[in-house]
Amino acid sequence: MDLDALTLIVSLIIFFATVARSTLGFGGPLIAMPLLTMVVGIETATPLSALIANTNAITILLCNWRNVQIKSAWRLVLASLLGVPIGLLFLKGAYEGLVRAVLAVVLVSFSLYSLFKPRLITLASEKSAFLFGFIAGILGGAYNTNGPPIVVYGTLRKWPSDSFRATLQGYFFPTGLFILFGHGVGGLWTPSVLRFYLISLPFVFLAFILGSKLNQSIPDGKFDRVVYVFLIAIGVMLLLK
Repeated sequence: MDLDALTLIVSLIIFFATVARSTLGFGGPLIAMPLLTMVVGIETATPLSALIANTNAITILLCNWRNVQIKSAWRLVLASLLGVPIGLLFLKGAYEGLVRAVLAVVLVSFSLYSLFKPRLITLASEKSAFLFGFIAGILGGAYNTNGPPIVVYGTLRKWPSDSFRATLQGYFFPTGLFILFGHGVGGLWTPSVLRFYLISLPFVFLAFILGSKLNQSIPDGKFDRVVYVFLIAIGVMLLLK
């Protein structure tokens, strides 16, 4: 494939993934990774997706830091860091298919239940953040899927849409820095990765503006339902993966 055409395809994938991330606060890497892997390979897709994800996180944080639920965010980050080493043990085992299947079933079941009975489950305390963060750390360390448990926690806490999106970035940014550091140490920041990243930045910021407008247009009463539908889609993607 021609290099210019390849660059355009990569930029468009990143654009649509960033629109989803900027609108809902999550889901960008889950959209970008399978598509980028098909066109540039996993060794380029993984660090490129991580760079874009952290750019999205810091951009949203800079604009919405006042809406971050600090009490929950630091608990989620701390617990995730404790869970990552356990996840690395899973990475060396033969449990990937099982863990992905369990995660997918939990996401789809929880979301379907919440769509029909959204008011029956609420977490009143931030202390439960330790449990969800720990599970997220395990999944992130093993299979780079730390987002879904954090999203479930946010929906159970009934955060409004602005706090939901901002607090997720308050979690994703510091944990993402550890991932970027690991990629750098592992030699994954190749000239090709950096080139795709720099060229795609205008698409990222354009998508951020569009996603922010979409986020503001979704009423709080409907925001949860949009999140549940997106979680079902992610669960299906994990099963297919």
